[in-house]
Amino acid sequence: MLVDVVPELLRQLGVVPAWVEPISNGLSLVVLLGGAKLSHHVAKRHVLPAVSEFVRGSAANWDDALLGAGVFARLAHLAPAVVIKLLSDEFFTATGRWTAAFEKCVSIYIAAVVVLVVDALLDAGVDFYNQRSSTRRVPLRGFAQGGKLVAYLLGLVVILSQLLGRSPVYLLSGLGALTAVLAVLFKDALLGFVAGVQISVNRMVQIGDWIEMTKYGADGEVIDVGLTTVKVQNWDKTITMVPTYALISDPVKNWRGMLESGGRRIKRAIYLDVGSFRFLDEALLDKLSTFRRLAPYLENKSQQIAAHNRQLPDDASLSANGRRLTNVGSFRAYAEAYLREHPGIHQGMSLLVRQLEPTDKGLPIELYAFTSDTTWSAYEGVQADIFDHLLTIVPEFELRLFQSPAGGDVRALGGAELAAPSSSTFERRAER
Repeated sequence: MLVDVVPELLRQLGVVPAWVEPISNGLSLVVLLGGAKLSHHVAKRHVLPAVSEFVRGSAANWDDALLGAGVFARLAHLAPAVVIKLLSDEFFTATGRWTAAFEKCVSIYIAAVVVLVVDALLDAGVDFYNQRSSTRRVPLRGFAQGGKLVAYLLGLVVILSQLLGRSPVYLLSGLGALTAVLAVLFKDALLGFVAGVQISVNRMVQIGDWIEMTKYGADGEVIDVGLTTVKVQNWDKTITMVPTYALISDPVKNWRGMLESGGRRIKRAIYLDVGSFRFLDEALLDKLSTFRRLAPYLENKSQQIAAHNRQLPDDASLSANGRRLTNVGSFRAYAEAYLREHPGIHQGMSLLVRQLEPTDKGLPIELYAFTSDTTWSAYEGVQADIFDHLLTIVPEFELRLFQSPAGGDVRALGGAELAAPSSSTFERRAER
């Protein structure tokens, strides 16, 4: 054995017996560390490039994820540890002091490398899943971070057991007394892990979802769900960090259902001046009958009203006795017919035009429909196109839109009063 050869050579060279073992161990240490360095160089410069080349040429995707996460690069760090572990008994004397020290250092080193390899493996698993599920992904990064936390804690226990000369089981049994302290230190991590389980199992939030959380100022797309935080990229391109457990403890509006349904809701009202409401006379009825979208409604409604009025015992020509068409009702029918013909409206979903309760701002005529394109720009374009038309055509029904007086209206009203003084003003001037 080499452990016997080196001391024998030193004795033959005339080295003092008291210095034989230290010098022998020193030389062995240099040679052993040199061999470890050489093995690391071979692993990094020759083996790792060959493995990388093989992985890039393979048709599988999982090995690409391992390469990208650095699993093979971290495994290469095990080469010097393996060399030292295998050859330490061959280089050191039987006293066991150097051997025990090396074994302890190597065990600590291997534990640290294994933890780093597990860290990279978890990252590779998440990346591989994200590549295969590019559209709607269950947020696994929180689970990966939880796994990393457990791996680092176990690695710390192993390292401490080596330093203290105790069994890892002994240290783990003592962690029970530290449960309360650990619960405080890792409160956010524990809450985030529990929340991550519920989020993943119930598919409450996925990567790519559009969510709103007013409390945290979040309104945008989820780009990452971690163990303790969720990253939301708002529509103004800012990023808001939200605690993971807040997704199950605070109100969250998730727009995924809207995107998956294929329709986005329009719910907006047009306010009409109540003072402009009236029954249709012959002139206005003839005018509105020329509107292609409205003509079927007017013809059908006129027949129903005429049949109803003929059965009345009173004079149906009086407005209070019979039924008559109104301009506000005709406008509501026209708005609904316009929506049913519009190419940007989803005809398979709810569609109605209704009256809401009158307010001090007039009578709201609410449009409730869904666009067939859920993208933001297309949705806003369809909505604007509809209201551009309906707001402009309101005067054709001899209706008025309600609008609070602006500064120009007040000034115009004041100018009109100054231009036409009252008779009492002229009388006061005459008396003078």
